[in-house]
Amino acid sequence: MSEQPKEELATSQQADVTIVGGGMVGASLALLLSSLNLGWRIQVVEAFPVSAASPDLLQPSFDARSTALSHSSREIFEILGLWETLNTRLADIRDVHVSDRGHIGSARLRAEEQNLPALGYVVENQWLGSVLMEALQQTDDVEIIAPATVEDVSPVQGGMELCLSTGLDITTKLLVIADGAQSNTREKLGIDATTKDYGQVAVVANVSLSQSHNNIAYERFTDSGPMALLPLLPIKEVPLGNKHRSALVWTLPPERAEEVIAASESEFLSLLQDRFGHRLGQFKHVGTRHSYPIRLITSNEQVRSNMVVVGNAAHSLHPVAGQGFNLALRDVAVLANELAQAADKGSELGELKVLQGYLEKQQMDQKQTILLSDLLPKVFAIGAAPVALVRNLGLLALDAVPLFRHQFARLGMGLETKGTSLDKSLSNNRPQKVSQHG
Repeated sequence: MSEQPKEELATSQQADVTIVGGGMVGASLALLLSSLNLGWRIQVVEAFPVSAASPDLLQPSFDARSTALSHSSREIFEILGLWETLNTRLADIRDVHVSDRGHIGSARLRAEEQNLPALGYVVENQWLGSVLMEALQQTDDVEIIAPATVEDVSPVQGGMELCLSTGLDITTKLLVIADGAQSNTREKLGIDATTKDYGQVAVVANVSLSQSHNNIAYERFTDSGPMALLPLLPIKEVPLGNKHRSALVWTLPPERAEEVIAASESEFLSLLQDRFGHRLGQFKHVGTRHSYPIRLITSNEQVRSNMVVVGNAAHSLHPVAGQGFNLALRDVAVLANELAQAADKGSELGELKVLQGYLEKQQMDQKQTILLSDLLPKVFAIGAAPVALVRNLGLLALDAVPLFRHQFARLGMGLETKGTSLDKSLSNNRPQKVSQHG
């Protein structure tokens, strides 16, 4: 990896692939492309410093939140040679408990029924970010240009031309837009996005518990919106002795979310206890609270000649079931696979037919995953008694019928919807020189 300060940058550069956005999706794609060993010059343009001393200055996706990784995501990180390092600070999800507050219906999914060590894994974003950034910094064919933003972008013969805030002009054969749901680069190319505002806000925080979570993830649907509690690794040394932790995602109406954010710690914990119950014992402490509005944002175009939109810039989902990052990671793995196969056949990098082929392979995965994330909170928000009865009968059936549990678990793990198996071209990557974090 080479990272150049502003004063040392040339005025123009040629690249094979330029990824705008160095968050979790953009960084993962850069590593996937590098692993192909096709001699491509890969660039990552990132608006934030990649090695800032203060967490407040880091790439926004590497914040204090946590991400649930599906089994399909584990497979991809194993291909990259990163899983062993990541796994030192992951919490396994061995069971998933789904319930409907105020109703009898509930269901429990177990990893042992799937013959897997875990249904998923919970990683704190700062840890995932540090592993990805260290891997990028040790990858010779990836250049990180940061901090820098795209001031202008336009198609040219055989590629795209970018003008950066640093004064650098880049001509690239393939532009990958991965700069988030409110993508400025997507907007500069005149690509519209469709936004569905759920009228809700996600309140996110880490909470400490009086007892172990036993590696159970909870998805609890309430009349004000779904809430999830995901297992985190325990803190080994804490003065107050509450080492057990879970990551909370609490969906609320905006005005209620403001009250919850502003509440004192004791008030917050009391409200949370009332809404969630006592399956995790007593909530003892809460960390820094964050909030963000919940919207479904989908790009109206994902591919053009020499351009592809990925990550939240392509589809930003409701956080229920934690499918957003996992879908995006499957997208970029299939994209890298398609680009590798096309290169083997002599196709030009950025050829529209190749990019359209990628989108066709991922279309079903995207549609089904977006539908699941959109439909679940909608169905559980309906308070009418007949609807509540039907959905609770559905939960009871899910809990009672092994075949239903198997199919639902595969859906959550990203194994039922993924568009294609990863080609061996990705499996034959060179070993990543990733140091073992402490």
